[in-house]
Amino acid sequence: MEKRLQGKVYKFWDNVNSDIIIPGRYLIFIEPDKLAEHAFEMLGEGFPSKLREFDILVAGRNFGCGSAREQAVTAIIGLGIKAVVACSFARTFYRNAINAGLPIVECPELYAAVAEGDLIQIDLAGGEIHHNGGTYLFPKFPDSMRHLLEVGGLAEYLKAQIQMACERPPAAFGGSPPHGRITK
Repeated sequence: MEKRLQGKVYKFWDNVNSDIIIPGRYLIFIEPDKLAEHAFEMLGEGFPSKLREFDILVAGRNFGCGSAREQAVTAIIGLGIKAVVACSFARTFYRNAINAGLPIVECPELYAAVAEGDLIQIDLAGGEIHHNGGTYLFPKFPDSMRHLLEVGGLAEYLKAQIQMACERPPAAFGGSPPHGRITK
């Protein structure tokens, strides 16, 4: 994950729910590209293709509300979206996004200032969004969440942990015990 993201904005409204993001009939798919073909399609013919022209979604309050489907985040990733900035997120969507490695930022002040097609820059490490000469602050991610985003999400983090555990010699043969614990 890049620590600084830059791109063109598509602006949504309040309460964009998971059924708008990806209709339930497509939950048979798990592949990001396949889900992206149908992302936001209920907003009009060709809408998924239109969104591929943008890099960052900006939305009002409660983005991702509705059912707790992970495919909503996967569909957004499949569109090539680098990040989502909103006034607020549904809690389950927020957690699903972090687990999938999609940077999401709560920054209510940006919403009124940005328009569709504007360019913004997000400094994830610094907790800042830059737009038209202005700086908008957001809470920095805790180290644990930042690390999940950096490695591409929870699955990638777990793969790396398993790989490290497999490469470490067992403590009985001179290797260090996992997590520094002493075992008997």
